[in-house]
Amino acid sequence: MSLKTRLVMNSEFTWAISKASRPKLVGLVTERNLLKRSPLSNVDKKILKVLLEPNGRTSTVDLEQELGIPRSTIQRRRRHLELDYVEHPYVLNLQHLDFRRVDLFIYTSGGNTNSIAKELMRRDEVVYVGSSIGEHTIDLRAEVIIKDNGELLGLLEVVKGMPGVRDVIWSEIVAVLGRKMSVPPGIIDRL
Repeated sequence: MSLKTRLVMNSEFTWAISKASRPKLVGLVTERNLLKRSPLSNVDKKILKVLLEPNGRTSTVDLEQELGIPRSTIQRRRRHLELDYVEHPYVLNLQHLDFRRVDLFIYTSGGNTNSIAKELMRRDEVVYVGSSIGEHTIDLRAEVIIKDNGELLGLLEVVKGMPGVRDVIWSEIVAVLGRKMSVPPGIIDRL
């Protein structure tokens, strides 16, 4: 459906109507047609499988050669994917700068989870806070960047002292033992 088309619904049918100077009926939109359509085309899925590989950045020319899809199609579909579906932030390699990335797992009480998250986000060393489910003693996961164990100990004491924090444990990845695509190909096929 083009950008100049709108949907008009009544109790029985949904009609696609052109927004041209003289509105005209474009076609009947059935529930079956709406449900059947995936937001990602087969070309999108092929592009995603290459873009999400661990090696990271792939040029449009490389995609064109590897997939055998015209460059203009690759550029158009890639723009669409990067606008709506793909995130590709740069990540600083902290180990080369003698800093560490540590996860804090925080057990909260008294309905203070959101206020604790907001308080954590005010701290410079905190880069991410997420609410979690699963283990009943982990309500928040915070990703922090620290220089050494002294900074970690100081931060743990600050977090433990926050109203509503029952406990804090921490974990740190010391070596990556393997890496796959961020979303495996079988999952991409199901999108």
